[in-house]
Amino acid sequence: MDPNILFSHQTENRSGAASSIVSSNKSEDEGSLKNPSYSRSFNDVNPEFEDDGLSDSDDFSDGDDLSDTAIEAFHIDNEEDLPEHACAYCGIHACNSVVQCKHCEKWFCNSKGSSTSSHIITHLVMSKHNSVALHPDSELGDDTLECYHCGNKNVFVLGLISAKSEAVMVMLCRLPCSQAKDSRWDSTEWQALIENREFVSWIAHKPTEEDSINCRMISNSQIAKLEAKWRLNKDATIADVDNVEEEDEKVEPILLRYEDAYGHQRAFGPLVQREADCDKALKESQALEHISVRWSIALNNKHLASFALSTFESSSLKVAVGDEMILRYAGVGHAPWEGKGFIIRTPSSHQEEFTLELIDTKTPPPTTLTTDFTAEFVWKGTPYERMQNALRSFAVDPKSVSAYLYKRLLGHQIEQEVEFDVSLPQKVSVTGYAELNLSQANAVKAVLKKPLSLIQGPPGTGKTVTSATIVYHLTKLNAKEKILVCAPSNVAVDHLAEKLESLGLNIVRLTARSREDVDCSVEHLSLNNLVAKNAVGELKKLLKLRGELGELSAEDTTTFFRLFRKKERAILKNADVVCCTCIGAGDIRLHNMTFSAVLIDEVTQASEPECLVPIVHGAKQVILVGDHQQLGPVILDKRAAEAGLKQSLFERLIHLNHIPIRLEVQYRMNPCLAEFASNMFYEGDLHSGVTKEDRRMSSKFPWPVPDTPMMFWANYGREEISATGTSYLNRIEAMNCERVITRLFREGVKPEQIGVITPYEGQRAYIVSYMTMNGSMDKDLYLDVEVASVDAFQGREKDFIVFSCARANEGQNIGFLRDPRRLNVALTRAKYGLIVLGNPRTLKKNHLWNQLLLHFRENGCLVEGPLDNLQLSSAPLENFAKNFRANKHRQEYEQYGFAASTIQGGSTIHDYDTASLVSFVPGSDVSFARGNSSVYPAFFNKNMWPSIADSYDGKDNKKNEGQSAGDDSDSETEKKYNLDRQINSAFSGKLDKMDERLAQTLKAMNLNGGFGNRFG
Repeated sequence: MDPNILFSHQTENRSGAASSIVSSNKSEDEGSLKNPSYSRSFNDVNPEFEDDGLSDSDDFSDGDDLSDTAIEAFHIDNEEDLPEHACAYCGIHACNSVVQCKHCEKWFCNSKGSSTSSHIITHLVMSKHNSVALHPDSELGDDTLECYHCGNKNVFVLGLISAKSEAVMVMLCRLPCSQAKDSRWDSTEWQALIENREFVSWIAHKPTEEDSINCRMISNSQIAKLEAKWRLNKDATIADVDNVEEEDEKVEPILLRYEDAYGHQRAFGPLVQREADCDKALKESQALEHISVRWSIALNNKHLASFALSTFESSSLKVAVGDEMILRYAGVGHAPWEGKGFIIRTPSSHQEEFTLELIDTKTPPPTTLTTDFTAEFVWKGTPYERMQNALRSFAVDPKSVSAYLYKRLLGHQIEQEVEFDVSLPQKVSVTGYAELNLSQANAVKAVLKKPLSLIQGPPGTGKTVTSATIVYHLTKLNAKEKILVCAPSNVAVDHLAEKLESLGLNIVRLTARSREDVDCSVEHLSLNNLVAKNAVGELKKLLKLRGELGELSAEDTTTFFRLFRKKERAILKNADVVCCTCIGAGDIRLHNMTFSAVLIDEVTQASEPECLVPIVHGAKQVILVGDHQQLGPVILDKRAAEAGLKQSLFERLIHLNHIPIRLEVQYRMNPCLAEFASNMFYEGDLHSGVTKEDRRMSSKFPWPVPDTPMMFWANYGREEISATGTSYLNRIEAMNCERVITRLFREGVKPEQIGVITPYEGQRAYIVSYMTMNGSMDKDLYLDVEVASVDAFQGREKDFIVFSCARANEGQNIGFLRDPRRLNVALTRAKYGLIVLGNPRTLKKNHLWNQLLLHFRENGCLVEGPLDNLQLSSAPLENFAKNFRANKHRQEYEQYGFAASTIQGGSTIHDYDTASLVSFVPGSDVSFARGNSSVYPAFFNKNMWPSIADSYDGKDNKKNEGQSAGDDSDSETEKKYNLDRQINSAFSGKLDKMDERLAQTLKAMNLNGGFGNRFG
């Protein structure tokens, strides 16, 4: 007997026997759905969740869009005749095809229309809703979809599973219920309700052609506007969107050169304002209701309020330590209360709570109450105000920078290069400190003589050591001058401050007042601690009194702040080096202070206005240290990013033919791990200062090639949508990630030596949960393994890295993974070993990933099968016009022309993509750079910038498609491909058995896929 589609809902005993599992409201004779098909359509294309620069989430975005002008002809004649359950987007109202959102009670269909997601899924994602019900007249009745065990109604985590002893299917949430050990069903057969961005057909049908005849065609932009209208007026309709003529504000792109600083300010000012508005809207939308609070007292006697949020709530929050928050209570049994404070702790693998340190007020917090609190984040425009101030200062204050830097930063031609008349030390390495290699020593010598220098530091090449050495010599060469050392992030600044302190320099670490109570490695160098340590007389007495009483009288408070600020100024005046973030350089405490030399580390992660904040303190010498082949600035506003705000100052200066000095020796990775990055991103110039023996750990981990600690483990699970609806996860990869980590534990590797990188927040959260629930070793071991995004690992390293790609779909859409800079960072974090978990079928259609797969295959490290019995994978890869080969020796690079002088001042930065820029080596001819044309993906080809011989977007792409369609050898390989060998777990084996069409459609997928990647 074939199983009926049955699911549990609102039963009194969710944990009862299997016999308590109930069917849908309708009987079989009344049309209950039978014989569900488990096959997936390989003709549907998965949507892209494009990365807009955010470190830990995916932006919901559809693919192709019908233009609004093309849509205008498609309107339903009689809107008022539509039934109440008609799709709020398109008007389709077939009962079996529509689903009701339980949050807003609007109906939506399961049709994708012009989008790559069905209308109901699009609405749920854009509105951040997640609970639905079916139509009363549908085949399954008017059920609200929920988990049989726990009642979870979030459809993004729900799925169906067959009961063993009954001909029924049970609805369970992905975690924890589907993973709970239960003899009544096989947890490995759990199948998500949502596939390919639409509900599976036995929940909601796809509308038929007849159902769609009179439907309204709606564009993605119209949907976005309608959703925005609903936030203000829940009764708004598509007609309200059509009747509003919205004039989009014109956003001027950033130029390559500027005639004067006024033009520079007029270009960047509006973009900074757009970014501020976007950040403000995002922050203010993060209100939290009905939260439970746990109260405690901090060591400084301040009240702490800790609260945990659900995964659905917390994953969409953008919260950082130091953010200000308002906590309110307006419940029953207590007078209304409101308090302000700063976030001092965010969730980690060991704890799930946000912790708020409250500012002392006359009204104490209601610590006897723990529920029904509300919270909202306070937006602070300080960073944007400081950027705008820096832009204005650069434009109007002639003392903000030297005349040379003024011209250089604007892109003016300099007739004669300027060098400082300084006496360089014979030996630049600092005694008792790290010995510099040749490229580092040359970089230090070159920088000390020039007013403007760019240093490119590929992964593991010692940027921080080089920067610290430069700062040391600057303090010795200019004893009377102060040095300002900055970076975009507090972590990077703290790391630099540590290095500088070890050189014996007088360092002051300036932090925002909201972060003064945050623990850090250089807390003893912070300005407030230095004031307390060096306080004497009345200030010392007031500090002691304030600590004992918690507050001072009004008169004492005035005296205290006057003396405290005076002491701050004295300490800053006597410092050799002040360390702060780029935005921190705009602090009022540095007002009127001049810094002749400014060094900015990780400069490619900062926008240009952010970099200007430290520079306009009277800089005569600027050193920018970064790597444009790694991650760039995080820009929230898409139009500001497209206009050029996402381009760093470092990159614009490269466009202006300012040649960066590259550090060429890496000391982090086993040479085999550095080889691909060197050839793909650094023209083969990244050499290893460590040997294989230096980076070898004695263990029995099953590396495919024993002396080559890397592998690409082919995983053939399916991607699923995460709990938020805006990210992805892959259960097979998470399962195998746990197996890899458990095996490393058994080989004696400690948790802190392991890092797990994934671009998707959904996968990150699932891996953490899965390991703690299913890992065979001590739970605390798995909690100590850091699982984070690519962005979180920038500038860091671990002994072993597991990289989970997560993406696996028939449309070969890979979203975040398309970014070459993101891939470069992920591949270059490991010192001793790298394991990549991914689906070659999906990844191979991207040229960059295909080259990586070829690299692993050529080294015998592309494998599949069980971890203890890995076999070489025979998965067919793409045969592009030219294939990259990772040589073990220096390649003979082709030359290509670059006439920098032909770039006119009117050109916009939007015309160029410096993520693709080759890096230059000192002494090379400006008009030529060494590079292998086959090394770079198609998006590296930008007009008027170094041209790449092969284009994969146009004619050549079509040729490749044709070749692929007619390549008998590839077809035969696909036919002969043993699917059983592809499976590396019993779970994915069962998935493929359920999908009878898989084997037949694999070939069609390859033949019709072509080069389906869009770079942009």
